[in-house]
Amino acid sequence: MSFLLFLKFMPKKFKIFKPKEIIKILLLNNFKLRRTKGSHQIFVNNDNSKRVTVPMHNGKDLFPATLVSIIRQSGLSEKLFK
Repeated sequence: MSFLLFLKFMPKKFKIFKPKEIIKILLLNNFKLRRTKGSHQIFVNNDNSKRVTVPMHNGKDLFPATLVSIIRQSGLSEKLFK
């Protein structure tokens, strides 16, 4: 099953997050702000070399597909995002 097809039928198991909430979770899990490019902030975890990009679009809610991408990039447990 392709990733896009998975996202289309993905169950609504995650709550709606603002980018600032995601950043709090990342900072509590040893991620540090590496740089900012436009409206995107790039966080890096030096322990495991994971890199996560968080879009900061005027405080808008993140789309569920973006949240899935952030979880996959970070390697963190889904339980942190419920």
